[in-house]
Amino acid sequence: MMLRIVAGLLLAGVLALQYRLWVSPNGMRDVWRTERAIEAQTQENRRLEQRNRTLAAEVRDLKEGRAAIEERARTDLGMIGANETFFQIVPPAPAAPAAQDPAAQRRTAQAEKQ
Repeated sequence: MMLRIVAGLLLAGVLALQYRLWVSPNGMRDVWRTERAIEAQTQENRRLEQRNRTLAAEVRDLKEGRAAIEERARTDLGMIGANETFFQIVPPAPAAPAAQDPAAQRRTAQAEKQ
């Protein structure tokens, strides 16, 4: 009889621990949620590390090289060198639609009605 009571208590203890492990908010669900958050943060960190490397290279170029400064001045400020000529090419305006003859206009109107 005593052995059955001890076995029953042990079984109840194991079931309670299993419940806490799998079902409770601080169990495996929390572990899985934390793992997903860690993975998302790791990906974000990789993206930011790449961005930081790019920015560090740009800062290094700006500190060391005159060409990078000149490039930024040309693109951002519209700088033109002393012996350079600036040409601006303006795209042609769109052509107005050609006037159609009355018969073509009627066919277009009939096609639109259908």
